[in-house]
This record gives sequence, C-alpha cells and structure tokens, in this order.
Amino acid sequence: MRDITILVVDDESRMRKLIKDFLSQKEYKILEAGDGEEALKVFDENQEKISLILLDVMMPKLDGWSVLRQIRQNNKKVPIVMLTARGEEQDELFGFELGVDEYISKPFSPKILVVRVEAILKRANGEENKVIDYGGISIDTDGRTVKVDGKEIEMSLREYELLKYLMDNANIALSRDKILNNVWNYDYYGDSRTIDSHIKKIRHKLGKKGKYIETIRGVGYKFEIK
Repeated sequence: MRDITILVVDDESRMRKLIKDFLSQKEYKILEAGDGEEALKVFDENQEKISLILLDVMMPKLDGWSVLRQIRQNNKKVPIVMLTARGEEQDELFGFELGVDEYISKPFSPKILVVRVEAILKRANGEENKVIDYGGISIDTDGRTVKVDGKEIEMSLREYELLKYLMDNANIALSRDKILNNVWNYDYYGDSRTIDSHIKKIRHKLGKKGKYIETIRGVGYKFEIK
C-alpha cells in the first residue's frame, strides 16, 4: 500500500506470519524481527522507510519495553503499537509514559488489527496542510511537527494529537471523557488517567508555554492563552 513499510516484532513465527498475511493483503510491505535485538538492528537499517512498528512485549534477549526505550531515544515520531497479553492498567500507563501510541491486546482479530493499523497510519500521515499557531506554539499538520517560538520539539503521535485537539478547541473546557473519545476514540478503553500522564509530558516539552494548558478541576483541560 503506497510504499508503506511496517516492522512486525514478535518471537512467535506463527504470530508474525498471521499478521504479515493480513497486512500484505492491503499491500503493506512487511519487515520482521523475532527478538528485541534483531528488532533494533532492522529498525536502524530501515528507519527512514518504516512507517509503523507492531511490537510484542514479552520477547527474549530484549523485551518490548527495552526496544521501545531505545527507539524513542532517537525517534519520537514513528508510531509504535504494543502487542501484549497484559491488561493491567499500570502496565499500560507505564507504556504511554515511554512513548507507546497504542495497545492491542492478545488474542486479537486480525481484521480488527488491520483496521486499527490503517487508522493509526491515516492519523500519522495527516490529510491536512495547514499551520495552527497560538501564542508561539505552532503545529504544521502536513509535516506533523510542533514548534515553540520557532524551535521544533519532539512529540509522539499521541502527544501530538492531544495537543492539536486542545489547540483546535482553544478556550473550551474539555472533559476527560470527551478527550478520550476524540483523541483515543475506539482504540483505548483504559482509565482516563492516561490523559493526565500525556498532559504532564506535553507541558514539560512546551516549557513556559505549558501553562497554556489549564487544568479544570472536576472536568478536564482547556487550552487558553491569557
């Protein structure tokens, strides 16, 4: 599909083949890795063309968390989807702190996996071409970049989408439920505290301008320049 390459990382060859078979039907190009060390090697050699990573958590040599950390040290933009049998809320919050964009829990329907991959890629690639600018924070929706006073800052896909949603709705108090429905939509069913975790990271990255994101007690958040 349009020269889009996906890296599938899982120590089970049967799982990799299942995912590859379904994604290949949509003409995606697939790269594979059977453990964490191989995943880093494949990514380093192909990161310019990899559009998305499907990453298992439990693997030999290096687990998914370790792979995630190392990739995020140098690349904040490539969407990373964790494939995990774990359903614990704290595990998911931990992953979002590290820069996970989505979770897909095993066992999953391959057809649903394809739908979610397509939705993530659509958001990551963006379909608009305009720049939103409020108070020195600018978002280029074509390049999916964020700048503060002209200096580009690195954000994960989910951080970018959350900031954009807040800025698109500037001066409007947004409930956590509304943010979940519009930014995470059907992809995430967890606790709304994941929003608080993302907001904390975004504020830190915005520096002094992080104050534009106001906490509305008992409701949620509002982007407002006073």
